[in-house]
Amino acid sequence: MLNSLYSGITGMKGQQTKMDVIANNIANVNTTGFKSQRVRFQDMISQMDTNAQGPNNNGRGGINAQQVGLGTQVSGTDMMMQGGSLQFTGRALDFGIQNGDSSFFIVSQDGNPAGTMQYTRDGGFYTDFAGNLTTSNGSRVMGIAINPPQPEGINTDIADNQVLQPLSIPQEVNDSQLQAYNIDNTGTIIGTYSDGNAYVIGRVALANFANADGLEKAGENLYNASANSGDPIEGGPTDDGYGTIRSGFTEMSNVDLATEFTEMIVTTRAYQANSRSITTSDEMLQELINLKR
Repeated sequence: MLNSLYSGITGMKGQQTKMDVIANNIANVNTTGFKSQRVRFQDMISQMDTNAQGPNNNGRGGINAQQVGLGTQVSGTDMMMQGGSLQFTGRALDFGIQNGDSSFFIVSQDGNPAGTMQYTRDGGFYTDFAGNLTTSNGSRVMGIAINPPQPEGINTDIADNQVLQPLSIPQEVNDSQLQAYNIDNTGTIIGTYSDGNAYVIGRVALANFANADGLEKAGENLYNASANSGDPIEGGPTDDGYGTIRSGFTEMSNVDLATEFTEMIVTTRAYQANSRSITTSDEMLQELINLKR
């Protein structure tokens, strides 16, 4: 009978974890590029009361094993990597990745090409006073830098032997001043200068993963590669499997509130049911104690 008490506890703990995940999903319903999570459960080992027996030579049939489960445990918290809807902003430095659920922008906290890279679906970028292309937390956006900038029309495809560099938009090229700039659907940064010419400044890079579900959340809309995500494979927008960049859009959270509220109801009832199994077991123990009277 004591096993039922502990089984109820494992159920309550598991449902509490699920409620934590649901609450986090709902809290991030407006977080740019957020990927919701789900909780999956598995049963624990079972107590063996009677081993299974096969049929014998006396004509007697086999007997199945008799087992009693000892509760449940969380088997995983999966990330749902489906792309969120793109929301129009009209802002020149807002970018959403379309048709590339396993693709991410590449950023670096210190802009060191040999340092540790992080990955994000949050394409709300900024430029600082020096023209550096950054995320909202100041990390440098990485890509293929064309240095010095070249007239529009050169080949800017990302090749395997090219090293990622932090991207920036120079204020001056060939003694002419920057007038305007834009980033097209291929991620190419094109600046227009006071001499009337358009120059290719660089190209935003993307990283693809064999198992994007294996990435680890690092906060600030960033992900770290893990032992199970596979190594990042750099490419560019419109490359096969990388999707395209939509300028003037940001990716919304993929949290479905209807699903989350439904799961919240189910989780609440499951938690209540597990707590009831504990109180019922307690009542049975009380009846056993009362036998002495």
